[in-house]
Amino acid sequence: MLFIMNKKAIVLLSGGLDSATTLYYALNEGYSVEALVFDYGQKHKREIRCAQALARVAGVPAFKVKIALPWRGSSLLDPGIKVPDKGVRKNTIPSTYVPARNIIFVSFAASCAEAVGARTVFIGANAVDYSGYPDCRPEFFSAFQKALDAGLKAGVEHRGIRICTPLLKLSKAGIVRLGTRLGVPFEKTWSCYNGEGVPCGVCDSCRLRAGGFKEAGVRDPLVKN
Repeated sequence: MLFIMNKKAIVLLSGGLDSATTLYYALNEGYSVEALVFDYGQKHKREIRCAQALARVAGVPAFKVKIALPWRGSSLLDPGIKVPDKGVRKNTIPSTYVPARNIIFVSFAASCAEAVGARTVFIGANAVDYSGYPDCRPEFFSAFQKALDAGLKAGVEHRGIRICTPLLKLSKAGIVRLGTRLGVPFEKTWSCYNGEGVPCGVCDSCRLRAGGFKEAGVRDPLVKN
């Protein structure tokens, strides 16, 4: 597939460290950005408010997309399933995995991109320091790119929409360093799977974030020392 350069992009913005860094990366690369923020029934709305705040600070329009996943299937969606707080065992997929979440999100983003004339979809997926979700791996994005090329009008007309994953092969410390260079307002991000007043510090997302900031030698503004 031949991609012709177009500087309009859709950024999937969750309000977390990775998506915020991806937003600022896209802006630094000169893209005109529109952000998509998903309300998909997650237990708390803190990350949605953070995503909207990040978009305001960055000066980009953010469109909240509300969808329902009534079958749940994840501890992020089902109030009857507790978010793990003992760490994640190696080579296992934790209960925080939301079935097909990135498939759903990238599909919406591609639809939006085709409708508004954008040629790039940015997603802050990471396959190094992550929770083992299958839809965060390079092979997933490679396969899904082929699906978009075959299934979109833009793809058939050889002006395809590109999935861009700038953080895919970075460590969490590398993401923190990149975000620092780009001026990401880390204090407006939220990574914790719980929506309390302060990060819980024990869920897998908190552990990965803490490790990244520590290794990068950067203070996390959400953690009070």
